[in-house]
Amino acid sequence: MAGPDPISPPHPPRRPKHTVQLRRERTDDYAWMRAENWREVLRDPSRLDPERRRWLEAENAYTAATLAGTEDLQARLAAEMRGRIKEDDASAPEPDGPFAYAYRYESGAQHPRHVRTPREAAAGSGETLLLDEEAESQGKAYYAVAHAAHSPDHSLYAWAEDDQGSEYYRIRLRDLVSGEELADGPQSASGDFVFSPDSRWLFWIWRDDNARPVRVYRRPARGGEDVLVYEEPDQGMFLGVSLTSDRTHILIEAANQETSEVWIIPSAKPDAPPRVSEPRREGLRYDLDHWGDRWVIRTNAGGAVDFKLATSPAEIPTRATWRDWIAHKPGRLIAGFLLTAERLVRLEREDALDRLVVVDRDGGEQTVAFDEAAYALDLSPGFEYDTPTIRFIYQSPTTPRQWIDYDLRTGARTLCKVQEVPSGHDPARYEARRLTARAPDGAEVPITVLMRCGTPLDGSAPLLLYGYGAYGHAETPMFSTARLSLVDRGWIWASAHVRGGSDKGWGWFLDGRGANKTNTFVDFIACAEHLIAGGYGRAGRIAAYGGSAGGMLMGAVANLRPDLWGAVIAAVPFVDVLNTMSDDTLPLTPPEWPEWGNPLTDEDAYDLIASYSPYDNVGPRPYPAILATGGLTDPRVTWWEPQKWVAKLRALSTGARPILLRLNLEAGHGGASGRFDRLKEVALDYAFAIWAIEGQRACGEGA
Repeated sequence: MAGPDPISPPHPPRRPKHTVQLRRERTDDYAWMRAENWREVLRDPSRLDPERRRWLEAENAYTAATLAGTEDLQARLAAEMRGRIKEDDASAPEPDGPFAYAYRYESGAQHPRHVRTPREAAAGSGETLLLDEEAESQGKAYYAVAHAAHSPDHSLYAWAEDDQGSEYYRIRLRDLVSGEELADGPQSASGDFVFSPDSRWLFWIWRDDNARPVRVYRRPARGGEDVLVYEEPDQGMFLGVSLTSDRTHILIEAANQETSEVWIIPSAKPDAPPRVSEPRREGLRYDLDHWGDRWVIRTNAGGAVDFKLATSPAEIPTRATWRDWIAHKPGRLIAGFLLTAERLVRLEREDALDRLVVVDRDGGEQTVAFDEAAYALDLSPGFEYDTPTIRFIYQSPTTPRQWIDYDLRTGARTLCKVQEVPSGHDPARYEARRLTARAPDGAEVPITVLMRCGTPLDGSAPLLLYGYGAYGHAETPMFSTARLSLVDRGWIWASAHVRGGSDKGWGWFLDGRGANKTNTFVDFIACAEHLIAGGYGRAGRIAAYGGSAGGMLMGAVANLRPDLWGAVIAAVPFVDVLNTMSDDTLPLTPPEWPEWGNPLTDEDAYDLIASYSPYDNVGPRPYPAILATGGLTDPRVTWWEPQKWVAKLRALSTGARPILLRLNLEAGHGGASGRFDRLKEVALDYAFAIWAIEGQRACGEGA
């Protein structure tokens, strides 16, 4: 096969595969794009067979040829975005005992250096290099570190690295006294690991051939035999390991979207077998931390949909020992909490806004207040437990990130770092608004809008509407230097806080999952219509944008209301929902049955998924211009999902707008790993939106 002409749209062959499932029949013309050796391809992309590779290369060539007129615009966009990044940036140091730990970038570097200094030293003096990611990345098309940490005694440094994008990590360790790397670190690991508080042991998680985390091992931190600590019997659960804030216990958590279970190992006996806190039962979620003389448990027990906090004095906090402490309040999600020796700080979310509440041991509370109409907060856990200070990160659509140290006793705030924008940023030139759209069932859906001050609201401005809406992930009103490249060109950026996220509490998530999944799509369309009614955009001149599960949203709304969109950008889109949820060998399928339903055993789930799965519902209609992206080593949304979707769209669309696929043959779910290479992918998305909405002239000089 010579392959298609790169200036013509590829039309891969149809090879119908007929499936009967729960007495239901379906035919998939492009099922052949799924390679049987996909597990091998995740670990080694060169194992993809030549025919499939040629079709992917043909898609990339067609996309490049179609968007050739935007190459200068892409370069300008990427240069603008890079100009807003401080190239020699550094994190605010985090103290831990005698040292302060940080990372920093050299000018021009794609990856950071991890460093530490003596705690009381002058800035930059006495610095020790712990890990040079930039050096490690040399000669590799992809390089990412999922987690890096020092041992509690400060003698070892460990990091989990991936040079394929497949999320199979190897854990490497360095002796910080000798500077030598230890031999034979764990392989085929998840990115999660933890040292025991005595620094003698490393707890890590092994991933099987289906890329699922299934076993927790303990090994001597300086090398030795692995000992199996825990094996997860349910292929539908994720695993994590951590330390309690007071470092008295090692925790193993098994969880999916609706059920969790925690196993406990006392730090004083790290080789002891784990003991379960509360055995799993479907629908019960809890996580916990230890606070000196008690456990603190965040749970949905007893109908606490948006979670409550309980405490337990027991050695092993079974549910019978839980005592309610911070009551459940419908619509106020307790998203998480952080413990210090004296106080608890909880992160709450209500009506798509975050807040921090400081609680002392006797239950006294103080709220950390903010003034902007839309903003986002993150707690930085730090390393120290016995401290009067916590650190949080504040940002808004117009305000760059601020790292703030907060004195828990006095309420004093110390600004320790501000995100610098080297090319300049004046928040007063921009306006952020909070709007509310009404869905057909009466649900009120928040929208966060960012635009330049004075942008006309007569429908003339091009509009980008972003959405996700899955897994309880909240679409927080964050600051993005990249988005300014569109906003500065007169675009309006809007984020739709649709059901399926936790923006308005956990009930907001539950109303957009499983049997309620179509609410996510309806909400997004309602947001578009509300924005049109308010003059923020016009039907046919809106770019819809989402990735992963948000890519499913893009595929669904493209099927439901193609007239609203002038462009659809679907990044690593989960669009082949029925086939993927019916393939229990894929990495995320069993863990995600609680989210979408199991079409292998449940007829209602099959019928519902079949009714909205973007790939299965492509039909003869005039689709807008569509750009789909993907990664060859993506274990979350396999490469053939966007490839199949694009092939079917191109075959059935009755419109003349291009359907494009750009597949990164050297990366996975997150795309390029380098901070500047990643900008090129964002620039492609934005240039496509400008080209599709405003036309070729807008891509010329000065755009």
